[in-house]
Amino acid sequence: MAPGPPFGPRLLLVLLLLWPLLPLTQAHRFSALNTTFNHLAMAPTRGTLYVGAVNRLFQLSPDLRLEAMAVTGPVFDSPDCVPFRDPAECPQAKLTDNANQLLLDSPDSYPCGDEHTPSPIAGRQPLEAGPLLQLMQPISAVAALQVDGHMVAFLGDTQGQLHKVFLNGSQSQVYHSQQVGPPGSAISPDLLADSSGSHLYVLTAQQVDRVPVAACPQFPDCTSCLQAQDPLCGWCVLQGRCTRKGQCGRAAQPNQWLWSYEEDGHCLHVQSLLPAHYPRQKQGQVTLSVPRLPTLAADEYFHCAFGDYNSLAYVEGPNVTCVTPPQEELPPNPSGTDHVTLSLVLMFEDVAVAATNFSFYNCSAIQVLEVASPCRACVGSLWRCHWCPQSSLCVYGEHCPEGEMTIYSTQEADFQVRGPGACPQVESLAGPLLVPVGWESRLALRVRNLQHFRGLPASYHCWLELPGDLQELPASLEEMTEDTGLIYCQAQQFHPSMAQLELPVPIYVTRGKEQRLDNARTLHVTLYDCAVGHSDCSHCQAANGSLGCLWCSDGQPACRYGPLCPPGAVELLCPMPSIDTIEPLTGPPEGGLALTILGSNLGRDFADVQDAVSVAGQPCSPDHSLYRTSARIVCVTSPAPNGTTGPIQVAIKSRPPGVSTQHFTYQDPVLLSLSPRWGPRAGGTQLTIHGQHLQTGGNIRAFVGSQPCLIQEPVCPEAIVCHTMPQASPGEAMVRVVFGHAQRTLWAIPFRYTANPQLLAAEPSVSFRGGGRLIRVRGKDLDVVQRPLLSVWLEATAEEQAAGTEPQDLRSSCGAPASAPQACVQLEGGLLQCSTVCSINSSNLLLCLSPAVPDGAHPRRVFFTLDNVHVDFASASGGQDFLYHPNPRLAPLSQEGPALLKSGNVLDVEGEGLNLGISKEEVRVHIGDSECLVKTLTLTHLYCEPPPRAPQPANGSSTLPQFVVQMGNLRLALGPVQYEAESEPSAFPVEAQVGLGMGAAVLTAAILLLTLMYRHKSKQALRDYQKVLVQLENLEIGVGDQCRKEFTDLMTEMTDLSSDLEGSGIPFLDYRTYAERVFFPGHGCCPLQPVLGGPGEEGHRAPVRQGLTQLSNLLNCKLFLLTLIHTLEEQPTFSQRDRCHVASLLSLALHGKLEYLTDIMKTLLGDLAAYYVHKNPKLMLRRTETMVEKLLTNWLSICLYAFLREAAGEPLYMLLRAIQYQVDKGPVDAVTGKAKRTLNDSRLLREDVEFRPLTLMVLVGPGAGGATWNGEVQRVPARVLDTDTITQVKEKVLDQVYKGTPFSQRPAAHALDLEWRAGLAGHLTLSDEDLTSVTQNHWKRLNTLQHYKVPDGATVALVPQLHNGDTISQSCPSGENIPMLEDGEEGGVRLWHLVKGTEEPEGAKARRSSLRERERERARAKAIPEIYLTRLLSMKGTLQKFVDDTFQAILSVNRPVPIAVKYLFDFLDELAEKHGIEDPETLHIWKTNSLLLRFWVNALKNPQLIFDVRVSDNVDAVLAVIAQTFIDSCTISEHKVGRDSPVNKLLYAREIPRYKQLVERYYSDIRQSSPASYQEMNSALAELSGSYTSAPHCLEALHELYNHIHRYYDQIISALEEDPVGQKMQLACRLQQIAALVENKVTDL
Repeated sequence: MAPGPPFGPRLLLVLLLLWPLLPLTQAHRFSALNTTFNHLAMAPTRGTLYVGAVNRLFQLSPDLRLEAMAVTGPVFDSPDCVPFRDPAECPQAKLTDNANQLLLDSPDSYPCGDEHTPSPIAGRQPLEAGPLLQLMQPISAVAALQVDGHMVAFLGDTQGQLHKVFLNGSQSQVYHSQQVGPPGSAISPDLLADSSGSHLYVLTAQQVDRVPVAACPQFPDCTSCLQAQDPLCGWCVLQGRCTRKGQCGRAAQPNQWLWSYEEDGHCLHVQSLLPAHYPRQKQGQVTLSVPRLPTLAADEYFHCAFGDYNSLAYVEGPNVTCVTPPQEELPPNPSGTDHVTLSLVLMFEDVAVAATNFSFYNCSAIQVLEVASPCRACVGSLWRCHWCPQSSLCVYGEHCPEGEMTIYSTQEADFQVRGPGACPQVESLAGPLLVPVGWESRLALRVRNLQHFRGLPASYHCWLELPGDLQELPASLEEMTEDTGLIYCQAQQFHPSMAQLELPVPIYVTRGKEQRLDNARTLHVTLYDCAVGHSDCSHCQAANGSLGCLWCSDGQPACRYGPLCPPGAVELLCPMPSIDTIEPLTGPPEGGLALTILGSNLGRDFADVQDAVSVAGQPCSPDHSLYRTSARIVCVTSPAPNGTTGPIQVAIKSRPPGVSTQHFTYQDPVLLSLSPRWGPRAGGTQLTIHGQHLQTGGNIRAFVGSQPCLIQEPVCPEAIVCHTMPQASPGEAMVRVVFGHAQRTLWAIPFRYTANPQLLAAEPSVSFRGGGRLIRVRGKDLDVVQRPLLSVWLEATAEEQAAGTEPQDLRSSCGAPASAPQACVQLEGGLLQCSTVCSINSSNLLLCLSPAVPDGAHPRRVFFTLDNVHVDFASASGGQDFLYHPNPRLAPLSQEGPALLKSGNVLDVEGEGLNLGISKEEVRVHIGDSECLVKTLTLTHLYCEPPPRAPQPANGSSTLPQFVVQMGNLRLALGPVQYEAESEPSAFPVEAQVGLGMGAAVLTAAILLLTLMYRHKSKQALRDYQKVLVQLENLEIGVGDQCRKEFTDLMTEMTDLSSDLEGSGIPFLDYRTYAERVFFPGHGCCPLQPVLGGPGEEGHRAPVRQGLTQLSNLLNCKLFLLTLIHTLEEQPTFSQRDRCHVASLLSLALHGKLEYLTDIMKTLLGDLAAYYVHKNPKLMLRRTETMVEKLLTNWLSICLYAFLREAAGEPLYMLLRAIQYQVDKGPVDAVTGKAKRTLNDSRLLREDVEFRPLTLMVLVGPGAGGATWNGEVQRVPARVLDTDTITQVKEKVLDQVYKGTPFSQRPAAHALDLEWRAGLAGHLTLSDEDLTSVTQNHWKRLNTLQHYKVPDGATVALVPQLHNGDTISQSCPSGENIPMLEDGEEGGVRLWHLVKGTEEPEGAKARRSSLRERERERARAKAIPEIYLTRLLSMKGTLQKFVDDTFQAILSVNRPVPIAVKYLFDFLDELAEKHGIEDPETLHIWKTNSLLLRFWVNALKNPQLIFDVRVSDNVDAVLAVIAQTFIDSCTISEHKVGRDSPVNKLLYAREIPRYKQLVERYYSDIRQSSPASYQEMNSALAELSGSYTSAPHCLEALHELYNHIHRYYDQIISALEEDPVGQKMQLACRLQQIAALVENKVTDL
């Protein structure tokens, strides 16, 4: 393919200008559809990027925002032709893609031709080089940077990975690799770095990525920072964050910036502690050894944090000494421990430098925890604890009371009597170890080290911990040697209640009755009872001989201890065997069945029964492994003829045989058929095998082919039910059943494994929690499934789990019908599974009903079960998860009595969440036995058309039909309905009719007479009244239909808008502009003046900058900043405006240290709370009267900027656009500003203005708006009204032509003229006022399209005004609209547009004939415009969804709350708790004033603070009503309205209680969520400080801040000199130095 035509710089510039500018959005990646990127180039001066692609050329900003694009192909070309101009010169030419083989920023920099070829380089010796680094993948791109004195190479490979390599002398190391492009997409050799060297541009075939050279802030701690081995990153010790070396202020000083490649490159740590732990009762010093500890300035200090306790640190070299906290400052020991361990952190200000753990122990707690051996635990513990044996105390540090020997801790090497071995203790049990129950025994125990009690009188006691009883036995001590001895317990019989043969009983010894001797180990005496576990003679004789158990026939025969049985009662021979049960009772003729025999005296050991068992006369071989002495024999049957039956016999030598009462039968099982005959190869098919005598034997197993088929109990004589297992491949398999060792195979009917069913689509994917919504599932081979299920797993509460049941088999017994499946069953792990059975419509369609789920449960997984095939709903629906929405709520039709329904009217049912989980077609509405056809279903309304005649009740129990809404499983009865009956003539008697007729005739004559007399006076009034009635009736009927139609139109428009936004994005302001508008409202676009911007001031500029830099450093001193704020606020001339201005200046100056700014704000808020607690707590934060309140506003604006862009911005922007769209659809008076469509009654146009919508075709040339055509003039449709003034038309046209462009980048309407073009030469310039304007009686009407008679479909164009050729964007956009045209007088002429002013001419007043007529006219003029208030209702209903969405986004419905909000609310809770405020209303007011009313109401009222948009006065009036509704929703007091309430409050009277619940739930969710820790908030603030690097005008802010300081310079200096700490820190002196530098004065300081 021939190369595309070459591009010089001029041609490139022209092509780029042909492409319109698109909205600027922040990006770190650029991609484009339907093209392939080939080359990347960068302009070295401006940093602009150029991307060469197939048929495209892109111009990008340094942050990868698309600035322009040119189309370069395809072009007509052929490799067989030389370059040509006329296609006729190359007949074989065809459309060929322009692949962009070469991309140059400036061809002059790269001359071509032989004369520019450098001289060849040659030599006799070859150059040799060895590789520094070898990678697994081929390298496709190489770039190198010299950054911070280090050489770093960037290698891109053919798999899309970028490798960062540190070149350290002759060594190299890959320290980071990341996937940049799509896997398998090679990185282009055009690997470029930006001008600052901080980012790298990486090009692949599909995208351009902007990759940071170093991403130091992503490492949260020192360990991860140094382990990353990034040569450009290091740990800034005193800032506590990972930074580049240039970003660490003291990096040049030793040990301030730690680097991973240093010889000792590890984090600061505590190398040793002296002492390592400390008793909690004492307060002392601990010394930490911290190598490489950085040196601080003279006025800076370290401090130690023991948990929440801080103490000043004393530093001497690497050693740091701190004082431990007093006992009352320590937390209690955790339950079950003898110490508490706290984190010991060495801190610099609020930065952790090094950390370790430190323990505070309590010796007295050890003996409480170790009851069995307190002395051994005391002296053997980790702590320096000693034991006082006589007083039984565990002490620390000091010796025992005078005269008492001390047993020292193991750690005391200088003492001989130390350690657990020196404790008085019981070593072991001397005898006996086995003690029979009921026989008197004397126990002996071996003791040691009782010399500690020598000479002290005391008695000893033995204690046995019997079940339910602690038994005490007197004991005596017998000395044997110097330190050992024996203690004998008094002889005793024991009679515990025993459930087992042997019972270990703990035993211990006390001196006296309370001083316990330590047990050297766990000691216990074993009691045994021969009668337990030896229920018969054979068991007794088989017992362990050491126990001495005999079978005794004295009285009740039993097994007893030998000496307890009289000599003549001992039985040496046992009775005959006794057989109780046998199982099973049947078996196959082949034998081989394991038969279980249960009974008593079935032998003492296996040898007794080895050849002693017969079954129905046939020998049965016992199994040694399954034999249980005397109680169970398991034997294997021998073959026998079919039908053989008989008892079981056990014959033991020298005893009569035992014979069973049950008989065993040999029977032959037969397999006949099976159903179904096929199933999926995944298994899970429930297979039923039919036959005869199938209940044969006890070990029955079924198989399909080689795979087992799991049998479902019970097995019936005629049927076996089993579930198939997975099979490797489809095919046929034989069914066989194994009865013991016998096998039966169904040869005639094989089972066929089919392919697994497949699910291809499932819809819909949402449902209400009540379930019952029909889900259509499409797939393949669905008819092979026997029992398809739709199931959902739920995380449920304990109550909901209790409502669920354990899973159970559907078959309970043979012959019983299968039980219905359970709706919800419990699973392991606390999950609940709810399921419904699907119906198989065909092999391609399943019909399922969504399962009902409990309200409080959280769905975790929704899936289909097709026998053994489990498919997640998301997999079946193409990635769409199944969602459950809360059940809808419908309001009753009438609060009192039946609802009255007029035939032919549409019923409107209000509710909440109506269309979240169901569609209009699925809702069934019944009135009695007839259906009400559903016409429309929205989120809050259901409209249905009732039957024309009154239906009959569905049941005979009521006289009126019930109105019932069925939504899936949900059946909602909304009350009875009564049709308004038409009057029918009654049947009267003839006499009554005659009398009535005569009376009516007389009455008619009287009425006619009166009517004729009154007719002349009341005719006009009657006509007016009828007109009002007609208007009311028409409005009542039409307002509902109008709301529905308007809402449908608006949703269509918003859908189009959403599609437009996908391409252009929401026009958010960049952070710099956003901060300027929020911090300095009302200051225009230039809130800060430049520092010394004038000529001739270069010499003064350097010292001023130096002074301002020192002022910035001084602001980082908390004492100075707090003193400055308090001093300024104390000045009487320091106005509220000054306070807000200084607070915003501080916000800018400290923007890079948001953690510090947050600390200052918290301190000031604490002071403010202390002030208002003594005044009136509910007034705090009500207004912005102090600097801290403005600081709070700015802080929230900074922290919530990301939340605005990610969450709340979109619904707020959609609300703004919906309001603008609705307002523009109706006429707006350009003079009075009143509109037909509004929410604000003061802005309501209370007149009927005839208007007609028009569609104008606007001629748009290249480069305008969102047009993307190459040099062609296009026609863009624009919707306007014929009653619009020319200025209004221009604004609407600009809105629609430039709908994808931010407002600041559009041309201004006043700089353009509107031309109406007809034919080839017909151009007419339209304007609001010209010679054709109609002037009558001093009233001049503004020109409209109707005035010019512009038809529908007319062609117009916007052209620059002749006197103003500058058509570029506004220089300083504010997003605010220009004011309305003044309704003033010019030369006695008044302007009007749609309606004239209310003032009447004098002639009209003179024509009024009487006072009564004037009163009547005045009342009519007042009443009739009130009819038009229904327009407010229509507007409100249309916008309701967007208002709801905005409020829900603000209140974080279904979304995590920003961490800044949680942190602020937790801090307010702490303030309330600190000051003892328990009134929940006060805390609610604080939170509302601090966040909702301070930030969100401002955002609602002024969206131009967030978006680059135009907000007209009418839109602003609507937003004011919505903002007031939000304010009313945030109050706790009840929202009361009455007849005299303003219309704006009546509009949302019904919604405000619901919004109040949202606010309450918002506060409750925040309160119940996990606390936002100090570290998490600081991390988030540090990220914000680094992210918003474009924070505006730091130096200018410092300069204006100094101007305020200069105004009150003396007062501030005095305040700093009066503070003793400020004197030590020389704060006043430092401020004087700053003043000398900034004001260029000589100082002797």
